[in-house]
Amino acid sequence: MLDCQAVLPASLSIGTMDASDAARWDEFVLRCPQATFFHRAGWKTVIEGAFGHKTWFLYAQAGGRILGVLPLAQIDSLLFGHSLCALPFCVYGGIAASDDAAAAALDLAAQELAARLRVDYLEYRNLGAARHPDWLAKSLYVTFRKSLHAEPEQNMLAIPRKQRAMVRKGMAAGLHSAVDYDIGRFFPAYAGSVHRLGTPVFGKRYFELLRTVFGKDCDILTIYRNNETISSVLSFYFRDEVLPYYGGGTEAARALAGNDFMYWEVMRRACERGCTVFDFGRSKLGTGAFDFKKNWGFAPQALHYEYKLLGAQALPDVNPLNPRYRLFIRAWRRLPLPLANALGPHIVRNLG
Repeated sequence: MLDCQAVLPASLSIGTMDASDAARWDEFVLRCPQATFFHRAGWKTVIEGAFGHKTWFLYAQAGGRILGVLPLAQIDSLLFGHSLCALPFCVYGGIAASDDAAAAALDLAAQELAARLRVDYLEYRNLGAARHPDWLAKSLYVTFRKSLHAEPEQNMLAIPRKQRAMVRKGMAAGLHSAVDYDIGRFFPAYAGSVHRLGTPVFGKRYFELLRTVFGKDCDILTIYRNNETISSVLSFYFRDEVLPYYGGGTEAARALAGNDFMYWEVMRRACERGCTVFDFGRSKLGTGAFDFKKNWGFAPQALHYEYKLLGAQALPDVNPLNPRYRLFIRAWRRLPLPLANALGPHIVRNLG
């Protein structure tokens, strides 16, 4: 137990999740309105297995019943700093709780843990409102979420005219989609796309773990023309939501509107699966990805990322829009793709 136990209500205790707690952890996450796919217990296995980072998945309970969860992971990097975050490699995180006492207890436990680990900062990636107005905040990110109609054709008509024309262009090019059960076609499309952006790539091990750990709630949809791979996307499913999370296209994708058709196919298939929310995910303000999602008729929703500084003196600014990384991005684009794919996982594991 953490030291904060001494100041909690007598009925409430803080624990750290182990394998025997995973089922009841996920049962709570599924019924808690504040929780997201990124609060699921499986992220402990993924983050530890793919990146080797230490995790603390904290829960508050009373009478043997979980009342709140806070998944945390520690990244200690010479280049990018020492952090405790809920949750790295995930766009949402922070505390999910069914009552205020449980939320306060988890918050106190996280701050105590951050102090004990002597991290530079503690970070919460809140989807909803900020929890600490007095902490430093980052307003760089927004997310795009929209309700789906029950009928696929209604979703097509809801797409603004110019973007709908791009989807129709992909259809006219003879593109078609199929669900993949391994990363064999997904990874080259994703890796090539990321390389063209000048960003380090995740390793294959990460995607293999995502597929294994989350099973039917994590699938890959690949777009083809004849037998040629055009684009591919890995999506998460949570309750009634679909989240296309990692995607990319080959060099042929732009001319064929491959990515436009791909996201339509995710939407169409999700609708048939019974999903009622399409989560287009996080984007940075002022980027092409931000504009692309707005073109689909999605309204940006601010993400409240908040930071408590401990060892650090300033807010971290590790993102591609930071001018200090421009030369790195240009150089990375010039690397041969096999070399970039080999080096990338060693860098991106420390970015979070």
